[in-house]
Amino acid sequence: MTLMIPDVLEETCATRQALERLAAKWRVLLIYALLAGPQRPAALRRRLPGITQKVLTETLRGMLSDGLIERRVIKVEPPQHVEYALTPLGKTLEEPLAAICAWASDPGVSARP
Repeated sequence: MTLMIPDVLEETCATRQALERLAAKWRVLLIYALLAGPQRPAALRRRLPGITQKVLTETLRGMLSDGLIERRVIKVEPPQHVEYALTPLGKTLEEPLAAICAWASDPGVSARP
């Protein structure tokens, strides 16, 4: 069996499209935060210092539309309470992200400038 490497430089390449979606700084960090389980937006903001409410909202909406997370309404009547959780698709990113963490923690990698 030969490993087929996609041409990620092509705009129509599915791998390139996936990388572009995940390349946003806050998306990967939100996935890490949500690996611990469902969380409310205020908790996510506390876990991610530096993210603004606007960027958090926009990022969560994008991740919702990509099917990476789901929005659950906890309290229907105002003030409404919601939480976000990874979908099964979002959870599939745990292993690849763990591999990136392991790679970044390697002394040979982290010692480089």
